[in-house]
Amino acid sequence: MRRIGIDVGGTNTDAVLLEDGRVVHAVKTPTTPEVTSGIVTALAELGRRREVARGAIDGVVIGTTHFVNAVVERRDLARVAAVRIGLPASASLPPFCDWPAELAEHVCGETFMLEGGHDYDGRPIVPFDERGMLRVARRIRASGIRSVAIAAIFSPLDPGCEERARAILAGECPDASVTLSHYLGRIGLLERENAALLNAALTGLARRTVAGFIAAIAASGIEAPLYLTQNDGTVMQAETAAALPVMSFASGPTNSMRGAAFLSGLTDAMVIDVGGTTTDIGQLRRGFPREANAAVEIGGVRTLFRMPDLLSIGLGGGSLVTADPIGVGPASVGYRLADESVVFGGNRLTATDIAVGAGIARIGDSRAVAALPRDLVHAALEEVRAKIEDAVDRMKPDAREQPLIAVGGGAFLVPDRLAGISRVLQVPHGSCANAVGAAIAQISGETDRIYHDLSREEAIAAAEAQATERAVAAGADRSSLQTVDIEDMPLAYLPGSALRVRVRVAGEMAKSRPPAPARAPRPGFAAACREGEGAV
Repeated sequence: MRRIGIDVGGTNTDAVLLEDGRVVHAVKTPTTPEVTSGIVTALAELGRRREVARGAIDGVVIGTTHFVNAVVERRDLARVAAVRIGLPASASLPPFCDWPAELAEHVCGETFMLEGGHDYDGRPIVPFDERGMLRVARRIRASGIRSVAIAAIFSPLDPGCEERARAILAGECPDASVTLSHYLGRIGLLERENAALLNAALTGLARRTVAGFIAAIAASGIEAPLYLTQNDGTVMQAETAAALPVMSFASGPTNSMRGAAFLSGLTDAMVIDVGGTTTDIGQLRRGFPREANAAVEIGGVRTLFRMPDLLSIGLGGGSLVTADPIGVGPASVGYRLADESVVFGGNRLTATDIAVGAGIARIGDSRAVAALPRDLVHAALEEVRAKIEDAVDRMKPDAREQPLIAVGGGAFLVPDRLAGISRVLQVPHGSCANAVGAAIAQISGETDRIYHDLSREEAIAAAEAQATERAVAAGADRSSLQTVDIEDMPLAYLPGSALRVRVRVAGEMAKSRPPAPARAPRPGFAAACREGEGAV
């Protein structure tokens, strides 16, 4: 198996070639304002290696923060028509009700609420208002809005209302991009609807971005299928990624954690990923990031889908250093590090300059920082230590000492000894752990539903079976699948014996047939995407 992994970060774009479970080559190039040109540069650098040119590549896997950045920065977002199916319930909290005002104003096109939906046990609340949906579809067509999000009460248990609504909408607006909420979230209505609304706002950008990725691969002369990494460290095919961009929101730090597990050989440990601008801290469980159990805010919007439990702080290799009072970050030179830091001929003092001055890093021209006051260097390093110790302590699950794997381009900032940490591991190719994590990514399947009148063992077995089928449908090798996460919760407030079970499985890509080279997503794919269910 020969794969290329690429991670597009805020400061650097990293690429690695993995062959038979080992890193053959790794390259690091500055991220460009237009992300695809940075990928072309990284692939061109990698393509000069004989190992890349001599044989076929089984896949190119890309991790990117491009889509979450669009939400945070309020750019490249389409106006969305929100269709909620749940009346007579849920009328008091309409779509977009809990969004930041400026973001809602930017994205909200029209909102519609219809009768329908299902109860917690799968029974219809009231019949779906198909005539009302037809009127809504005609109004959407007249409005000119072409991004639509549809959410129904308890649709993860029975997606029938959402599917029927999409079919009616397709008859009136065949060119509309439609997101169904049951592909994305779990049982909570508002958070799942929010995820669908964000996804609908991003599908236009996602199609253009994925098409750009595919063009970048083709321009590099590499014929291989394209995959994008998801929030949980697994992959989805390019067309699925174009339809479900929100599933890649946290893929950058997740890739780093998965890469840290691969490079260190540890499956249970703390991980710190120090980039150019920020540092992410999380915990590995069975080789995968610990997931956040609570709702996660993206750009001020509450969502509830697979996201790693991470703490991000404003510390990185490009963090600006101030002397009086002493401070390191959160302001950073970012991808301009190679132009503005002192060791590269600039005039802005960064954490990288401090590390070079202390002799713990060999980057740029060390003579440029030879005259730095020793007191300043020492105080800055102590400030870095204090920030890291505090952040790691906040993310540890208990007081026991645990190993800490340090990765990322700024990993040299992590001290060899930290309170509460048994040992700090600096691993080979750790600066490109994010790209390694992308290259080794697996395929997953997940289910989250409520079971009645079953024992705990029977309910978990049923959930595992459904998650397995979803993973296989997404392209996983059935024989390689392993259960990586199980959560079960008795629901005492519901009549009868009710148990909510969430199960996630992951495994390697199936090899039964050679995958075709990546193609640009076809128009209207988001509206017709059924295979996306297996990937989420």
